[in-house]
Amino acid sequence: MALNDYVGQVLTLTVARYAQFGYFLTDGEEDVLMHENDTELELKEGDEVEVFLYADSHGRASATSTIPKIKVGEYGWAKVSDTKPGLGVFLDIGINKDMLLGEEDLPTKKSVWPAVGDLLYITLRVNRNNRIYVKLATDPVIDEKRVKATRADFNKNIQGHIYRTAKVGSWIFTAEGFKGFIHESQRLAEPRLGEKVEGRIIDVKEDGTINVSLTPRKQEALGADAEKIYSYLQSRNGAMPYGDKSMPEDIEERFGLSKGAFKRALGKLMKDGLVYQEDGWTYEKKEI
Repeated sequence: MALNDYVGQVLTLTVARYAQFGYFLTDGEEDVLMHENDTELELKEGDEVEVFLYADSHGRASATSTIPKIKVGEYGWAKVSDTKPGLGVFLDIGINKDMLLGEEDLPTKKSVWPAVGDLLYITLRVNRNNRIYVKLATDPVIDEKRVKATRADFNKNIQGHIYRTAKVGSWIFTAEGFKGFIHESQRLAEPRLGEKVEGRIIDVKEDGTINVSLTPRKQEALGADAEKIYSYLQSRNGAMPYGDKSMPEDIEERFGLSKGAFKRALGKLMKDGLVYQEDGWTYEKKEI
C-alpha cells in the first residue's frame, strides 16, 4: 500500500536522508517528509522512527514523531481550538495540525456548537482523498467505554462533558465514566456540545446509566434526610407512593430511615411548601 493509505495511523519508517527543512523517511518504496517542526529528535540516516502520518494542506502524507492518543479507530478527548462558521470546528489532538469536525456533523442549532476550550470524545476518519476528519463518538461507542453506576451513586454530584444534544435533552459522559441523560426539564439552558457541566444524579437505571439534573438544589438547606426524600421524589417525576401512613419497613427499605425520621423530614418538606400528600402518596408542589 502507498504511504497515503496509512494517513491517520502509526508506523515505523527509516530515515532516508536529511534535508535543510527536515527528514525524508522511507518504507523502502516511497518517501515522506517529516518537517523539522514535527520532531524534536536528532536522527541520522538509517535510523528507524515511529511516526504518525497526517495529510498536509495539499493532501500529501506528512509525518510527525509526536504520537497522538487519538488515531483512526481509537477514541479520546480532544480540546476545541477554533470554530469556523460554514466549515466546522477544529480540535487539537496533540500534533501541529488541528483536525476538522465538519459542519455537517455538528448540531443544526449554532448556539450549541462547541466553543474554544470545550472537550469532545472523538476518533479520526480518513476520506477517499486521504484527508483526516474528526468523527464524534456515538452512543454504541460510549456504551462500550462507560462504567455502570449503582444505587449507591444516587444523588451524587457529578461533572462531565456533553457528547450529544437534542431538543428533548442532552447526553453526558461523566468523569467517572457514567453515561447519563439530562431531560430538557432538568436544565436551565441547553448546554453546548462538549461543554463541561456539573449536576447531580437523580436516577440510576437498571442498565447502570443515569439521569442527571443540572438545576439548582431546592433542598440545599433541608438536611440530609429531607434531601434524600426530595431527590427520590424528583427522580420519579414528582410523585412517590410513600407518606405518613407508609409502613416502617417500606420506609426503611427505600430510604434507610426510621419512620420517625421520615415523618420529621417529610414535615420539613411540607412546611417549606415543596411537597404535599394525597391518598397515601407524596407529590412535589410544582411552581406555577
